[in-house]
This record gives sequence, C-alpha cells and structure tokens, in this order.
Amino acid sequence: MRKLVSIVLGAATLVPLGAHAEMSDTDYCNLLSSIYREYVGANRASGAVPEAIAGCATNPAGSIPVLEQALRDNQIDLPRRN
Repeated sequence: MRKLVSIVLGAATLVPLGAHAEMSDTDYCNLLSSIYREYVGANRASGAVPEAIAGCATNPAGSIPVLEQALRDNQIDLPRRN
C-alpha cells in the first residue's frame, strides 16, 4: 500500500510539468525574430521585417503578423506557441 501511495504521489507531481503554458506575445515575437535571423539572416531582412524585429519589445502584437508572414514567405514553418 505504501508503495502505491508513493507512485500515485510521484505521478501527481509530474502532471504540472507536462502541462504547457502559452507563451507571451513578447516571447513568441522574440522566438520568431530569432528563427528569422537564424534561417533567413539579419542581413537579408528588408521591408517591414527589421521594424518588426525591433518592435518585439514594444509592439509584439503588431510585429508578430509581419514576422510570421516573412517566415512563411521563406518557406519556414512557424513554431508552436505553447
């Protein structure tokens, strides 16, 4: 019985570790910026992309759609947001 209680309590403590919280807009924007710089290159950024990268700290909601489109335009899959 004691072993069963230990197993149940151990499993119960692992459940929150498996749960994924949705990341903030700023974190997601920074992730998109990082992926863009890594796979496309900061030197190739043009149009609204440099402003979107710079805007992640102050306007992530406006920057995210620009970065998502820039990644899709370069055939780069978008990351999951969880």
